[in-house]
Amino acid sequence: MAFLLPPCSSSTSQTPSPLSFHPPITSSSNLSSTQIPTKSSNDWISKFRSKSLNFALSGALTLGLSLSGVGVAHALVGVNKPELLPKEFSPVIDVAGFLSDGQEKRLAQEIANIEKDTGFKLRVLAQNYPDTPGLAIKDFWQVDDRTIVFVADPTFGNILNFNVGALVDLDVPRSFWSRLAGKYGNMFYWKEKGEDGSIEAAVTAISNCLREPVGSNNCSEVN
Repeated sequence: MAFLLPPCSSSTSQTPSPLSFHPPITSSSNLSSTQIPTKSSNDWISKFRSKSLNFALSGALTLGLSLSGVGVAHALVGVNKPELLPKEFSPVIDVAGFLSDGQEKRLAQEIANIEKDTGFKLRVLAQNYPDTPGLAIKDFWQVDDRTIVFVADPTFGNILNFNVGALVDLDVPRSFWSRLAGKYGNMFYWKEKGEDGSIEAAVTAISNCLREPVGSNNCSEVN
């Protein structure tokens, strides 16, 4: 359904991320051209994805694991605190206090424009683990294959973390997310510009990327 993108490097490209919303299964790598998925196999995949989604949201989103990859995340415990959710729906949840009210409103408007123009849903969670709603955001935001969940958490150094829906992954190169984290999420950047500066820059870059025509060179630049 969706997955947390690992760094795009030769040392990690062959190892599936333990934070994946679903296993990295593709028709080309697991089914030959003559094989046809059966109903039972489709049911199994559907159930597996549902369980993986729960794991990822209770783990990856709760931990705010950085794209830079930190092994200690496996030792941390998932969190589910629905009491930290706002009373009314908002595409931006800031439990860490990184954003001003004005910044939240501007980001919410930009996110609404993105969804109207592209059909993709961007959701922003600013947190400091373990102070996070964690798994509770799954139902609150109705996370699906068209959703990008952007977790801003400086716990592990790089503040930008992304869980990307499967349909988003068809249009946006995986390398974009690691380049975005490298440019605006590194510790030097957010310590100079502030956590809010990193968040706003990332949302702008995502907005620009999603509006580019899909092709071999789309989202090749982080702007």
